[in-house]
Amino acid sequence: MPRKKPFSNKQKKKQLQVKRGKKRGETGSSHSSRNASVERGAGRDRQSDTSDSETTDIKRINHQPGSRDGRYDPNRFRLHFEKESKEEVERRKKIAMEKILKPVAEKELEIDMNQIYPEEKGLNFPRRPSWHYNMQREELLRKEEKSFLEYLEVLHSKNPPGTLSHFEHNLETWRQLWRVLEMSDVVLLIVDIRYPVLHFPPAVYHYITVELKKNIILVLNKVDLCPAPLVLAWKHYLTKQFPQLHCVCFTSHPGQPYSTLLQKKRMRKKVRWNAGGPIHIMRACQEITAGRVDLSSWEKKIQRDAVALETEGDPADDESESVLMEHHSDIAMEMNSPSQELYKDGVLTLGCIGFPNVGKSSVLNSLVGRKVVSVSRTPGHTKYFQTYYLTPTVKLCDCPGIVFPSQVDKQLQILAGIYPVSQLQEPYSSVGYLCERTNFLSVLKLTHPDHSPESPHNSSTQDWTAWDVCEAWAEKRGYKTAKAARNDVYRAANSLLRLAIDGRMCLCLQPPGYAPSKDEWESHPELSEIIVLQGRNDEKDECGEREEEDESSSELEEDNDRDADEDADGDDEDDTVKADRKGFTLNMFSVLGENECV
Repeated sequence: MPRKKPFSNKQKKKQLQVKRGKKRGETGSSHSSRNASVERGAGRDRQSDTSDSETTDIKRINHQPGSRDGRYDPNRFRLHFEKESKEEVERRKKIAMEKILKPVAEKELEIDMNQIYPEEKGLNFPRRPSWHYNMQREELLRKEEKSFLEYLEVLHSKNPPGTLSHFEHNLETWRQLWRVLEMSDVVLLIVDIRYPVLHFPPAVYHYITVELKKNIILVLNKVDLCPAPLVLAWKHYLTKQFPQLHCVCFTSHPGQPYSTLLQKKRMRKKVRWNAGGPIHIMRACQEITAGRVDLSSWEKKIQRDAVALETEGDPADDESESVLMEHHSDIAMEMNSPSQELYKDGVLTLGCIGFPNVGKSSVLNSLVGRKVVSVSRTPGHTKYFQTYYLTPTVKLCDCPGIVFPSQVDKQLQILAGIYPVSQLQEPYSSVGYLCERTNFLSVLKLTHPDHSPESPHNSSTQDWTAWDVCEAWAEKRGYKTAKAARNDVYRAANSLLRLAIDGRMCLCLQPPGYAPSKDEWESHPELSEIIVLQGRNDEKDECGEREEEDESSSELEEDNDRDADEDADGDDEDDTVKADRKGFTLNMFSVLGENECV
């Protein structure tokens, strides 16, 4: 009988990792796995993956189990970011535990475009190499891979380690951007109005307008989360910086703010997808096409949607059938010429591009008039390329979100929703960045962890660190660790970051020179148009100024709230929020109140 070989714990751990990897659909271990190179069925070629570069250490984010039939890889366009060293993570964690939070001056919220995208640093984006129709598909893929590796090498040579923010290293996602830009007649670049300079790379503007000679419409999305004067200031600033830019304000939730801090979904009536702004996008397209495309059917559709919204009726059958959806194969998309004919066959093709979590899918749903794309706060939720025929003469292209290289603070990137909160190793520094720029004590109503019950409570006079804020929020929300029942500060930090991403705690950047000219923007003649678009009845109804509701109803909202940790990957804007819930359970500590709990 052969002698048994010793089997160490390390070998057993590796064996379990391989076994779990097979269940998730991976073809190998975490180091050798080539995410974008999975088999797509018999007879199909492998897609090249340049993320496994010898010079970079890449972290793949938002892994999804593979399909059994192998026809579709859900991880093909997953986010690929550079890993951070353990030393850097520990250093930021230590700072979050020791640094006293101090409010920053309002001037610090003003950010210029050159601060994030300095011209001398070569913060461009990878371009598709030249090709011709006689090239073989494999030859084209190899050429794209070589060009992308050269781009990364040049980018890292001009920017020392630690200066670049998180940006996309997945070549498959960049390929989708190339295809969309080539197929589109007009490009819709969607940005979050709270961080517009972060989401608007100047290199994209110059590439579309100069090299492709196409028009670009900048959609300032989520304007309901930002004060109206600030929205107007950003619109004028961007239009002045980029003369060929068509700037449009947009919101998918006009007049639907969160009634409480912890309300999971916005209160809304059960009607079709409603939006303030589709008519402005249509008019911008009319100005661009100058009669070369018949957009009357689009205008009639918007009018029908408005009537249906006012009457609270259900969409008609003919309207539901009017939206056709197409899936494009890789081969069909790879052979699109960048110099193709504009408005071919009298059809206007709109390409929707932008960073993750800026609301591209919500804009598309609002333009269509009903839900055709699932939406989520999780970055990278859109997993594949699709096109939708809005009308017989208007086609929409949806592209996965892509992160461009920049020199913005990584903490600000996290607050903008670019990095998945659930996969952060160290969320505390981002919480500190948020608290220094918002009035967190009045919003969260926290009690300092070192507060003595015998002494009078005044949180504003005590020194707070980011760790203290997370610990106090964990105590307030009841977040405890499973074994020792200590305050779960990691979960609390993630919860606070999600509040910021969703707009419950508003952090809004400001254009240069906004503070001294604030009075001018508050009395600007165009301000009323922004207020109407936001669906507000009063100019003073700005972000963060929520009406105080009855104590008991607020506590019930908190009790009914299923924490965002539990469904971070689910749809955030599915159905209506039902005010009357049957069979709910009262939290007796909430009924008694904080001061009466023992």
